[in-house]
Amino acid sequence: MSGDTERQIEALLFAAAAPLSVEDLAKRLPANADVDAAIGALQKTYEGRGVELACIAGRWRFQTAQDLAFLMTEEREEPRRLSKAAQETLAIIAYHQPVTRAEIESVRGVQASKGTLDVLLELGLVRMRGRRRTPGRPVTYGTTDAFLEHYGLAQLSDLPGIAEMKAAGLLSLDLPPDFNVPNPSGLGLPEEDPLEDDAPEFHTDFLGEDDPAH
Repeated sequence: MSGDTERQIEALLFAAAAPLSVEDLAKRLPANADVDAAIGALQKTYEGRGVELACIAGRWRFQTAQDLAFLMTEEREEPRRLSKAAQETLAIIAYHQPVTRAEIESVRGVQASKGTLDVLLELGLVRMRGRRRTPGRPVTYGTTDAFLEHYGLAQLSDLPGIAEMKAAGLLSLDLPPDFNVPNPSGLGLPEEDPLEDDAPEFHTDFLGEDDPAH
């Protein structure tokens, strides 16, 4: 039975358009399926192979082994380079989330450009989390799983300190003197009404019997 669960999880992860959590997988498997045990077995099966089973932001996916990443360099698109303002805004959101536009402006000491946030939203690094329970109901912003994947973080608690952020180019050297690096563990604060997450999507790229080409 465990072998069947491993095969089912393997199929789901290969077909999924995004990483899946244990809960996502359990919803699609028989009630008696031991998801954690099957994932552990799959990790051992794929350990050391060209494709590995990795956990990113609490969700599982198959990805190319890190030591083979150089083989894919010619196939990757050059990512859009973030402006200094976008880098600083992204760092502030990452460490202060959930954060409003006014709070971003307060930390940076300058008015936040709408275009800067639009770029981060378009790239999928930032999302609108919900609305703050304060007058005006301002929108709050937070990072996405794509942010964690892009910077190779398993979870937000793995975010580096301010020195490492500067070295990585995510923070400029001319930040306001009172800028600090808080612990972004206050997700889902009671003063915020969060937005609901979307259900996972799956690729359906295999042919059915009614293929119009035949």
